[in-house]
Amino acid sequence: MRKFLKNEGVQAFLASVICILLGILIGYIVLLLINPQGAGESIMNVIKNFFYKKPARQMKELGNTLAKTMPLILCSLSILFSYKVGLFNIGTAGQYVAGACASLYAALAWGWGWFPCMLLAIFAGALLASITGLLKAYCNVNEVISGIMLNWIALYTANTLLTNVKESTSPYTLYLDKTNPSALLPTVGLDQVFNNSNVTIAVPITILVAVCIWIILSKSKLGYELKATGNNKNAAKYAGMAQNRNIILTLAISGALAGLGASLLYQTGYMRWECTQSSVPAMGFNGIAAAFLGGLHPIGAIFSSFFIQHITDGGQYVNTNFYSSQISDVISSVIIYLCGFVLFIKLTMKKILAKKDEQKGAK
Repeated sequence: MRKFLKNEGVQAFLASVICILLGILIGYIVLLLINPQGAGESIMNVIKNFFYKKPARQMKELGNTLAKTMPLILCSLSILFSYKVGLFNIGTAGQYVAGACASLYAALAWGWGWFPCMLLAIFAGALLASITGLLKAYCNVNEVISGIMLNWIALYTANTLLTNVKESTSPYTLYLDKTNPSALLPTVGLDQVFNNSNVTIAVPITILVAVCIWIILSKSKLGYELKATGNNKNAAKYAGMAQNRNIILTLAISGALAGLGASLLYQTGYMRWECTQSSVPAMGFNGIAAAFLGGLHPIGAIFSSFFIQHITDGGQYVNTNFYSSQISDVISSVIIYLCGFVLFIKLTMKKILAKKDEQKGAK
């Protein structure tokens, strides 16, 4: 049994489950403190999400959850890719914004098709992240500081540019399906499987990208060099590796993933950009929780991202007769916050097992 618990994958899974259960428990306690009468029903509705609906609506709601999960997966891949290489790309949120701006502007202002819009979103995310990479590589500017600053620059630049393609009577951009249907991602029949929801080729693209990231990090020479540079750039330089190039390349790939994520959401037509928003979309920051909840593994990120989006969407089914509508955000935020303790719990488990092995050896 002890040998089983020492397995890295098992430890990551158990740590994630513990964080999820703690988050749900704390959310339930918060509901009890506010109003115990509807606490049980509300927390169960959060967990059930679309299962709360009638069977005829369940597939459609599942499809909508999947549509919002795909960009979250890519944001978590963006975070974990840079983290594996020793960098913390908190600028993922801004790179996500850059991707959204690029894809929407190309679609609504220039009338581009879905594939060129997607490529432009990838390029925009990579370009913004490369600025952070250049500052890190050549000026030794901490990537967290420059990333945070660029988040706000990206947000207000996007608001300014997309004002040119917004509705005259609202702060939202024009409807993509009415203005330029060719910019919508193909559904290849997936929308019918999920009862006319917004499921598109974003699903297979995201899964393919996750597998590719796993291969790059675990099975390729490039991945080895990138991780070596992140762990110790001076040692990597001594070994003949181009450490500055690797830092820039790492952040460029990370930004490209975030930009692609935005494209795969906004090019479904499911959401429109609000040109007056004053805060960076939460998707980029939720990617941090999804990355750690998934054990910093690309495949684990797929399941953790779905869970986080499932809980977030389930928050809308909290009984508003007993609680304000904002309580759903509190519950989902608590659960997402607890996801950040995965590595701490995993480390604690390792220490406990090591201590037991030491006591066993002493006997």
